Amino acid sequence: MKRAGIDPDEVEEDIMHTRINRTIGAVLLSGACSLVAVPAIAQQTPPDNTKVNTADRAKGAVTADQQKENATDRDLAKRIRQAVVGDKSLSTYAHNVKIVAQDGQVTLKGPVRSEAEKTAIEVKATEIAGAGKVTNDITIAPEDAPKKPKS
Repeated sequence: MKRAGIDPDEVEEDIMHTRINRTIGAVLLSGACSLVAVPAIAQQTPPDNTKVNTADRAKGAVTADQQKENATDRDLAKRIRQAVVGDKSLSTYAHNVKIVAQDGQVTLKGPVRSEAEKTAIEVKATEIAGAGKVTNDITIAPEDAPKKPKS
């Protein structure tokens, strides 16, 4: 039915064209944004801690895959991880230390930026796990280690 000279088929066709144009515009815009982001990502130095991981291959070395799958150890590691990551004064290195809980014993491993960070993480782990339950195998990253680029 036509009202005041408006053809419903033409209105429906106009709506369809508008939707198609908006969709095409959105696709082109998202593609352009991707092209801008790629060079920034490509400039970052890829992480390489192969030398650090070599130490994990030593016989008797505690690794994350050795952590027991019991609720107590998982909860212990989770609470320590939350305390470490929750401390925004720590570096990304410190936030990423390995925390391995085995039968209530906790081993901390990986590089951090300073002796102060190493101590801070050990204190947090000891507060949660208890005195005598934490082995601190954290190392201090060399000064020339790549730092996370500022965004």
